[in-house]
Amino acid sequence: MVFSWRKKKPRSFNGDKKKELEIPRHFLCPITLDLLKDPVTLSSGITYDRESIEKWLDDGNFTCPVSNQVLRSFDQIPNHSLRKMIQDWCVENRSYGVERIPTPRIPVRSAEVSEVLFSIMDSTRQLDRCACLDSLHKLKKWGLESERNKRCIVANAAASGAIAAAFDAFAGESTDKNINVLEEILFVINWMFPLTEQAQRYIGSQASLYCIALFLKSKDLSLKQNAITVLAELLSCNQKYAQELTTIDGINKTLFHFINNPICPSITKPSLTLIYHMVSLSNEKHHNRVHQHGFNPFTFGNHDRFPKSNM
Repeated sequence: MVFSWRKKKPRSFNGDKKKELEIPRHFLCPITLDLLKDPVTLSSGITYDRESIEKWLDDGNFTCPVSNQVLRSFDQIPNHSLRKMIQDWCVENRSYGVERIPTPRIPVRSAEVSEVLFSIMDSTRQLDRCACLDSLHKLKKWGLESERNKRCIVANAAASGAIAAAFDAFAGESTDKNINVLEEILFVINWMFPLTEQAQRYIGSQASLYCIALFLKSKDLSLKQNAITVLAELLSCNQKYAQELTTIDGINKTLFHFINNPICPSITKPSLTLIYHMVSLSNEKHHNRVHQHGFNPFTFGNHDRFPKSNM
């Protein structure tokens, strides 16, 4: 395969000349035909880019894409020698606009995730916010490094329950004292959807709901998004928590402010979803509150922006 870059040169009467650079075939991923960034070798002996072959395997395939050979194992062995050769080639051809591929980070292992989750559970029992925050930073760092790492974290059966339990515990102690750890938990738990029943109980507790409602009033846009997304997910999983939400002072005013003064779709749409679930309770007192904000609660079910009721 031939790739072309325009090499910068002083202007001349002949104009700019286009240089062609040929990438060695063994530097290309057989699936995407792009330059290998994180080469790994399968049991078949064929080397692929890690992200591409992981997607292939995640899609349910169990053969080598090139040889069609059934794989003896799904182990992916990093090909360090080839990666270093590609990096050297990139440096040699930087005049063509080729950027050196970074050295890939080692993917997180499930055992490492379990160890961090145990630390979170331990620090939650002791209400040690500093230790819990350190563990959350590790999870967040891993998850942001790659989708594979994020999937590894989410795949741990204890993940959502442990993190939600931490939120409930620290919110119950003091939102003001524990605001940093609570914000980090909300960020990470947005990866954990759908929430397990255990996680729903912790996020649906009175202390957790009051804390999340408080975060909706934050000036931090990302914190607002994380908070309202978690609430919408909770009520979508189990509508019984809508009753608890209606008892929080000022929640209606906040949600209608988001609807009448749109900031971004990721806040407006969940606000509509929350109002829908709250109205579906057929609570007369709540219907009257909705009326006060200029909405007719009896037409919400027909609104094209709301999900259809499953009740």
